[in-house]
Amino acid sequence: MDEPDLFTAAAEERQAKEPGRAPLAVRMRPRTLDEVAGQRQLLKDGSPLRRLVSGSRGPAATSSVILWGPPGTGKTTLAHVISQAVEGRFVELSAITAGVKEVRAVIEGARRAVGMSGKETVLFLDEIHRFSKAQQDSLLPAVENRWVTLIAATTENPYFSVISPLLSRSLLLTLESLTDDDVRALLHRAVADERGLGGALELTAEAEDHLVRLAGGDARRALTTLEAAAGAALEKSEPAITLATTETAVNKAAVRYDKDGDQHYDVASALIKSIRGSDVDATLHYLARMIEAGEDPRFIARRLMISASEDIGLADPTALQTAVAAAQAVALIGFPEARIILSQAAIALALAAKSNAAYLAIDAALADVRQGLAGAVPPHLRDAHYGGAGKLGHGQGYQYPHDLPGGIAAQQYAPDSVHGKVYYRPTRHGGEARYADVVEWTRGRLAGAPAGPAREKGPREPVRKGPAVAPAPAPAPAAAAGDADGGAEQGSGAEGGTAGKGTGEKGE
Repeated sequence: MDEPDLFTAAAEERQAKEPGRAPLAVRMRPRTLDEVAGQRQLLKDGSPLRRLVSGSRGPAATSSVILWGPPGTGKTTLAHVISQAVEGRFVELSAITAGVKEVRAVIEGARRAVGMSGKETVLFLDEIHRFSKAQQDSLLPAVENRWVTLIAATTENPYFSVISPLLSRSLLLTLESLTDDDVRALLHRAVADERGLGGALELTAEAEDHLVRLAGGDARRALTTLEAAAGAALEKSEPAITLATTETAVNKAAVRYDKDGDQHYDVASALIKSIRGSDVDATLHYLARMIEAGEDPRFIARRLMISASEDIGLADPTALQTAVAAAQAVALIGFPEARIILSQAAIALALAAKSNAAYLAIDAALADVRQGLAGAVPPHLRDAHYGGAGKLGHGQGYQYPHDLPGGIAAQQYAPDSVHGKVYYRPTRHGGEARYADVVEWTRGRLAGAPAGPAREKGPREPVRKGPAVAPAPAPAPAAAAGDADGGAEQGSGAEGGTAGKGTGEKGE
């Protein structure tokens, strides 16, 4: 296990003589921890990885570690840096090709090395989640007795893919996807370093931005795409790697989308307005542009949640549930599968009946409060549970609605300054039409109208059905606050009606 076979030795010898034949990602592999891109949280002084590289020994020697993170975050790179730094034996296995036999051979070799020369063995096991429970069990004696220091790498959640006894004997270190700045630094070094392009080409800002987006936080992918673009530029005798060359080399057009600039806000705004306008195809187009440009899926999910309340509201009470469920699923899953969840939610929202009545209602109420219309709470509604409240008149005259027919008491709830104001003006779109009936009946009972047959409350009408119904009478116009993405349009359903704006005027 210590000696490479004939073909491996020949390949390594050839690579040493012709380093340019190795992939760029291999040539640029860091030689020290200081060259590692990202993962600053794991490389601080005194961290397990620093101590492992420095060869800390004794009663507080570094424990075995499990490196957990997405592809391209540096798990294998960290192992190779450690292999060059340790003074003892370094053995590398892959769970894809190795089995219990190979693991036991390494462990036996480690025990001999300790007994004969005192040298310790560092075992790097890649893709440990591919090992069965029995294969992982074979590692336990060596890890527990420190015959080997295990460095295991996995892209799967180790709490599900690694057996508990092995987890308890190791330190779990979580690697994070590289930031855009980390990837940029990596590209700059690869362009300038003699191991990389050696300054033979320049990298334009547009091409660099495109490569960063394509990388998606994956260092290996960033270097692979850079190498393809550089090869295309050299073949055409160009002095620089341009956006056009990069697009041709990697067969992927650059999406005109700047996550920190106007395009970010323009496309996000267009997505929301397409949902509001019930254009499902335009909705999917803008969603695809955001996904392809590398937009944070959590940002997209937050926009959908806002739209579900701002533009749909009670016209389809299930819209917010759909959007919230999508946001939770996206946070758990991430790309690429998150695109399906976002698509489902966006389609549901685009096709839902529309109403901005809830949005206008709260803004109208806020406007009155900000103008000072926040009078005293009526005495019969004030807290009366403490001693002395009765002497102040608190709670006197309060009618308990549950004791009355219909469950509605004809009593004043709002302060005098806003008594009789109407904030919520439901539309007749989708399920909100039934809410409109409930509002009409309850407002009449609160004003002292005779009790009639109670209307059904808590309606659920998740999808628009049948022909359009007549819109609610339009109230007096009033300015509404701008929407969350910069517009001030009103929500409308497929029926073609337009929701009335909240005015704060007195009602019936």
